[in-house]
Amino acid sequence: MLARKHPGALWQCRSIATGLLFAYLISAADSSFAAPMTREQVISKLESGATDLSNMEAAGVDLSGVDFRGARLFGANLEGANLSNAKLARCNLDLTILRGAVLVNADLRESSIFGVLLEKANLSGADLRGARLMSRLEYANLQGANLSELKAGADMRNQPMGLIRVMLSHASLKGAKLIGADLSRGDLSYADLREADLTRANLTRANLTGANLGGAALAGAIVTDAEIHNAIFIGATGLKEMLGLDATQGRETATFDP
Repeated sequence: MLARKHPGALWQCRSIATGLLFAYLISAADSSFAAPMTREQVISKLESGATDLSNMEAAGVDLSGVDFRGARLFGANLEGANLSNAKLARCNLDLTILRGAVLVNADLRESSIFGVLLEKANLSGADLRGARLMSRLEYANLQGANLSELKAGADMRNQPMGLIRVMLSHASLKGAKLIGADLSRGDLSYADLREADLTRANLTRANLTGANLGGAALAGAIVTDAEIHNAIFIGATGLKEMLGLDATQGRETATFDP
């Protein structure tokens, strides 16, 4: 009844549950951080052949361009760190803290990014193709990022502590590539998706309330049961090839071309 009277109320409840889960997971990792490391120490450790940097403490450190490929960074504290152009392909970044971090043009292909705090992080131009992403990215900058084939759909077979889903509310995804990305049940409310390529993206039951999809490519995108209250689709292409548009919630309040 609450969800019918107040569109989005159910999403808010689920967001709270997800937030509590992330807070719990992060606090668990937070208690075991090692002593702070410098850029030189990190590079030296990697060059010695070390691949396990779990719980590393390097908040605010300049790690731009560092080659972490295949490393385990589980539970690391990288809040505010500079990881521009860093090579993080196939890394385990689960439970890392990257709030406010700079990952401009970083290579994150096929990496695992579960339970990560990435609020207000700068991932513009980053390559996340094929990455597993289930984290908080509210107000994050992903302009021009490549998220094609992203694995960010909620797994409904494993939800013991409430809905765990990717959270991209108010994030900037202008011009981003999301071709074939799985964002099912994700929170993209008020996200900037102008000129984004969402061809064949799975947005089943996603929250797109207030999102701006002006000029976006949407051919083959699945939006069955998605919330599109007050969403903007002006100039978007491929609307006729979208799947499930007639089964969205709030279509009457969304804005389309005349």
